[in-house]
Amino acid sequence: MSSPDAARVTLPETMICQSDADSFDFRFLADVDAALNGMAFLLICAALVAIKRGNIALHRKLMLAAVTTSAVFLACYLTYHATCDSVKFKGQGAIRPVYFTLLISHIILAAVQVPMILRTVYLGLKDRRAAHRKWARVTTPIWLYVSVTGVIIYFMLYHM
Repeated sequence: MSSPDAARVTLPETMICQSDADSFDFRFLADVDAALNGMAFLLICAALVAIKRGNIALHRKLMLAAVTTSAVFLACYLTYHATCDSVKFKGQGAIRPVYFTLLISHIILAAVQVPMILRTVYLGLKDRRAAHRKWARVTTPIWLYVSVTGVIIYFMLYHM
């Protein structure tokens, strides 16, 4: 009879959570977060195509799916960072300033985007199209940038 730990995968020390052996292991959420960021990016792109083609109903559904995906991401991200140690970037040389430039811009814009997304969605749901369009022209590129840099940062941090 094998122990419950027999099937557990050994991860690098940099990925160890701050919890004891009997608690739930949240390390998988880093992978989930990257997938959710990628999904949000794709949903936003599809929503842009839909609105360019005049399909408001599809645009609305895709954007609400993107908002939901981003909300789930935020819940997973906060859970991960509340339960796991930070992972240090191991890259050396020219890639290091690239990583930190991406990371800093990502963090700042991620904080800025939340109220912008909420305002833009609110205006869209209230059918205040002129104001919604104005806000979306600023919000959308930031949201896309944050989503795609989230995936890039994940790969740089965990797979380089």
